[in-house]
Amino acid sequence: MDLFNAVNVTKRFANHTALDKVSISVPPQSIFGLLGPNGAGKTTLIRIINQITGPDEGELFLNGQKLKPSDVELIGYLPEERGLYKKMKVGEQALYLAQLKGLSKSVAMKKLKYWFEKFEIQAWWGRKVEELSKGMQQKVQFIVTILHDPKLLIFDEPFSGFDPINVNLLRDEILNLRSNGATIIFSTHNMASVEELCDHIALINKSKKILEGSVKDVRKQFRSDTYELDMLHASGEIQQAFGNDVLLVDERKEDEITHIKVKTIIGRNELLQKMIPLGEIQSFKEVIPSMNDIFISLVQKDTKEQSN
Repeated sequence: MDLFNAVNVTKRFANHTALDKVSISVPPQSIFGLLGPNGAGKTTLIRIINQITGPDEGELFLNGQKLKPSDVELIGYLPEERGLYKKMKVGEQALYLAQLKGLSKSVAMKKLKYWFEKFEIQAWWGRKVEELSKGMQQKVQFIVTILHDPKLLIFDEPFSGFDPINVNLLRDEILNLRSNGATIIFSTHNMASVEELCDHIALINKSKKILEGSVKDVRKQFRSDTYELDMLHASGEIQQAFGNDVLLVDERKEDEITHIKVKTIIGRNELLQKMIPLGEIQSFKEVIPSMNDIFISLVQKDTKEQSN
């Protein structure tokens, strides 16, 4: 059973439809990428899940039960726009927010001490939030988001503003959270992060879901029979050898190695058999499209179709 489901969710604002019958299914203990260009409807869906606003149509389920107001305690939400009180002291605010999520003061203190030490920010406990860098503030808000061990975590652009070292730190913690049983909805424009972290994705464009599936299956779905080969002493007769069976996409030489990219309508075994007489094959791999390529291609195609 999926941990979270949205079923035919629709939301309208004045003359604008932000979500149009959008459904997603988030498996337990997974990282689910919620993708789409700016204005697609992602933030609206996240706000509906957090019960900040309600849908005009459709239903939402958590653990197979209809989402209800008290379920907000089972959700941890890290918004893209951070919301700490600038004049409050860091530790005082973290403790306050933890208690709002139902933790006792003693349990909250114990958990906060652990995370502040882990993120090496314990020295900032008594400082005002406004004295912290953006990255430091994000660390604090990340800690507060996960502190009560929510069943569902929602991260909206969690790496925004972080340097590479802290991106790695946060990425590792997100993977640890999944390993320890958390289910995560992850919204980002960084497709490299999607490939690295996400198990499943849904792509929304102009209020409609246009794609959903596992990252592995989605990438395979858009494969294009394109291969890359590195050949030693290539004969230079590649296109001539294959005729219409192969389209030579790219060819470049570095010293004795020829780097070749081809698109073919024949199988990989036949391709290799025909390549062997032309030179010594050093490497051979299929080019699977990246999530970034798929994102751009689908969004451009869908936007064009919706405009016609």
